[in-house]
Order: sequence, then C-alpha cells, then structure tokens
Amino acid sequence: MFAKRASGFTLVEMVIAMVVIGIGLTGVLSAFNVVVLSSADPMINKQMLAVAEEMMEEVLLKPYPVPEGDAAPVNAAANCGAAGAIRSAFDDVADYAGYTTNGVCDIDGAAVAGLADYGVSVAVDAAANLGALGAGSVMRVTVTVTRGGESISLTGWRTNYAA
Repeated sequence: MFAKRASGFTLVEMVIAMVVIGIGLTGVLSAFNVVVLSSADPMINKQMLAVAEEMMEEVLLKPYPVPEGDAAPVNAAANCGAAGAIRSAFDDVADYAGYTTNGVCDIDGAAVAGLADYGVSVAVDAAANLGALGAGSVMRVTVTVTRGGESISLTGWRTNYAA
C-alpha cells in the first residue's frame, strides 16, 4: 500500500511566506505614508489662494486714487491688532501700497482665527504701463501670501477708467 503523504506547509515555508508578506506590506505602507504626509499641501495652497483672492478683490474694488486728501499708505509690517493692520480707513488703491501683516487680519485689524501662520503683503506700482494706457492711468497690484517656505502671488490691474 501507499503511505499517505501529509499535506500543509512546513515551518521553513511559513517563515519564508511571512518574510515575503512583511516586505510587501512595508513597501505598501511606506507609499501610504508619503501620500498622507503630503495630503495637507493642497489645503494649505487653497487657503493661501483664497486669502490672496480676497485681498486682491478688496484692493481692486477701491476707487482709483485722487491726488487731493489721500491718506498716507502703510509701509511697515504689522501684526494683527496693531494700528498698521487696520484697513477700514483705506479709501483707494494707493493706500494699500506697502501693506504687510504677520497673520491674516480682517478689515478692522483683528486676527482671523486659524490663519496666524500666514503673511500677507500688497505692492502697488503706480508707474505701471498696460498697453496703450501709460503711467498715471493704470496701477499694478501684487498680492503675496506666504506660509513657511511657500508663497502665492496674484497680480491685478486697476485703471483710471473714470478719467
């Protein structure tokens, strides 16, 4: 008669299978780790873009500056809550020249919760040219939002179309 052969795995086969599966799982989990670590970057970029768009819209909705009675623009960096962060008195585009804050502030200068790590700066170039419109008829506005080593800049144009 024939002897019945035992079926199953030997101890050596089990150890080899565990090593192969362990190496495979390590590779898969390290790939997931890289994806999870960088998954917050799109959110941060979206927040920076939203802050930049809000500031750009606020600046470009202001009227073109008139020479008489214009308030002096802010030219120094300010923290939220400081006098230099208050924008409610800005009445035209030129008032935003040099506006820089550490943190995102609302129009009254109060800090916006959760955005203290961001910085906002606005540059206004009154000598810009835009095609046939020369200096004195157009202003280039650049809004830059930073967080850590990342930054987003938006550039917009404000013309003196009422003149």
